[in-house]
Amino acid sequence: MLQSTLPPHEKRAAFRAALASGKLLRLPGAFNPLSAQLIQEKGFEGVYVSGAVLSADLGLPDIGLTTLTEVSQRAGQIARVTDLPTLVDADTGFGEPMNVARTVQLMEDAGVAGIHIEDQVNPKRCGHLDGKEVVDESTALKRIAAAAAGRRDANFLIMARTDIRGVAGGEQGLRDAVDRAKALVDAGADAIFPEAMATLEEFAAIRAAVDVPVLANMTEFGKSELFTVEQLASVGVNLVIFPVSLLRLAMGAAERGLDALAAEGSLQSQVPSMQTRARLYELVDYSGYSEFDAGIFTFDLTNNRQA
Repeated sequence: MLQSTLPPHEKRAAFRAALASGKLLRLPGAFNPLSAQLIQEKGFEGVYVSGAVLSADLGLPDIGLTTLTEVSQRAGQIARVTDLPTLVDADTGFGEPMNVARTVQLMEDAGVAGIHIEDQVNPKRCGHLDGKEVVDESTALKRIAAAAAGRRDANFLIMARTDIRGVAGGEQGLRDAVDRAKALVDAGADAIFPEAMATLEEFAAIRAAVDVPVLANMTEFGKSELFTVEQLASVGVNLVIFPVSLLRLAMGAAERGLDALAAEGSLQSQVPSMQTRARLYELVDYSGYSEFDAGIFTFDLTNNRQA
């Protein structure tokens, strides 16, 4: 009720332990706190907060328009309601190295378990679009070093995302990604997010190059094939995110519902596919709040009126 039963430092320690277990962790993307509660209830190992989803939720494209305040507040709202660790997309760190250090501390204060910081130039774009540009290696490494220096909780995960694979393309792009991943780990990255890998063999190449956890992004309509959890585990991937999937499912259902309303004049035909009132109340623990309220407000005002 109200919030997670676990303090943030315990979630972070549990996240680190889970990453060290050898089991692949599944982190669906939450588009709001309620969806994070559903992710936990369905038995997943973590929650992901996507920059693309936060941008879309504000009616904006994913080109770096969101601010640190907007992202940290929303991430905190999501992390608050779940016992699962929450991993957050922090784009390019929201500024220069000193800003990156502040980003880490605000995300720690928000209660999340970790963030990833990428090596794109600003304005950034979705990692699965063409025409991306990345910063030089020195700038990329300074971002990660600043993040590590700003960290106060040693278990707060600093993940480095590199988009360099899609810049040169082909075998050269993969070689560049391997080299950049190694350098990012040397700069202090606790994990690596190689964006827009094309094949399982490319994930395997990154896995062989570094000795920290590796994340796979299984976003629909992107550069990567939608590999199964089993396929990714077979090449040593440690985490997999499904960043925009729940938002796409929800918006698809919303659009179909609005089309039905416009065409039929009511939503009667859509009721069977809706979440019921009872199911919603179950998910938000309506009964728990009622019991809490009844246990607190037990006094009687009948004889407490003053003349």
